[in-house]
Amino acid sequence: MLTIYLLRHGETVWNADGNRYCGATDVELTEKGLLQAENARKLLAGIPFDAICSSTLQRAFLTASIASGGKDVVRDKRIMEAAFGEWEGKTRAEFIRADPASWEEWQADPGMTRAGRTGETALEVVARVDHFFNEMGQLYPQGTILVVAHNTVNRLYLCHKLGMPLRNYRRIVQENSSITRFTLDDQGEIALHQLNCR
Repeated sequence: MLTIYLLRHGETVWNADGNRYCGATDVELTEKGLLQAENARKLLAGIPFDAICSSTLQRAFLTASIASGGKDVVRDKRIMEAAFGEWEGKTRAEFIRADPASWEEWQADPGMTRAGRTGETALEVVARVDHFFNEMGQLYPQGTILVVAHNTVNRLYLCHKLGMPLRNYRRIVQENSSITRFTLDDQGEIALHQLNCR
């Protein structure tokens, strides 16, 4: 059974600025975000990880580097944040005001709707994240890994594995530098042990 500690990156400059959608844009951590990553390191100290993986985006990689105590981090583009298309760099209020239909369509059926008109669908996101975790299960079938990724990819993946409709992903809370712990058995079945812990 594979044990995963899933960590969302620390606060970014866009998170701090009205929670602008970062998506695939490579946004920096704030000072608070760096402190959050350090606090995660204290919580994770002493856990013998077989691998530490992060998204290729700097906010996730830097959080992983700090939270792991400077251990080697493998970057993987499959766990990058969802590409939000025309929503990136905008607050939800801003992009809903500009194009309310795009948000309504996404909320109704994110699986088949492109985020921000030109971004990814939730099914595309889930497919690549699922592929990543299936590979980790093959590489570390009895292991423990730390994975540092992003708010929407984490929530969509958990929705998918827990059998929830993808449109309900926003009901799962994943705060900056919070830890979610779950296991995947040999069949890929999930057991959720902790959610959004600090």
